[in-house]
Amino acid sequence: MTYEKINKSLAPCGLNCVKCMAYAEGDIKRHAAELTRLLGSFDIYAERFSKFAPVFANYPSFKELLAHFSSGSCRGCRAGECIYPNCGVGPCTREKGIDFCFECGEFPCEKSNFDPHLKERWITMNERMKEIGPEGYWEETKDQPRYR
Repeated sequence: MTYEKINKSLAPCGLNCVKCMAYAEGDIKRHAAELTRLLGSFDIYAERFSKFAPVFANYPSFKELLAHFSSGSCRGCRAGECIYPNCGVGPCTREKGIDFCFECGEFPCEKSNFDPHLKERWITMNERMKEIGPEGYWEETKDQPRYR
């Protein structure tokens, strides 16, 4: 994979936009849409099955979540569409003219506005990219789930 494609796939923070639940062309959206298609009009069956398998009583909530996953429309963080509320990474990296946070002399900083879990991941991802480069990081993580 070329650096240009890696740069399009990885957000400046290091998260893989292509694997995000909100990404317009991502696997989550594609699989959710396909599952929706395969289930068709399952509602009546879920109601019927709930009589002997209570888990099916949750089908309306599952269907709502599946519809949400099917509706991803984000074009990626580099397109300025980060879904994380008040994310400071995209604007900061654009302002500084860098691709990734690790390239900044101030990294790690307080500008990300991430919660503690995501902040820890952000630091870890960028430290790893600094060690092995974005290409090496892409190869190392391309088959891993985004949500861990």
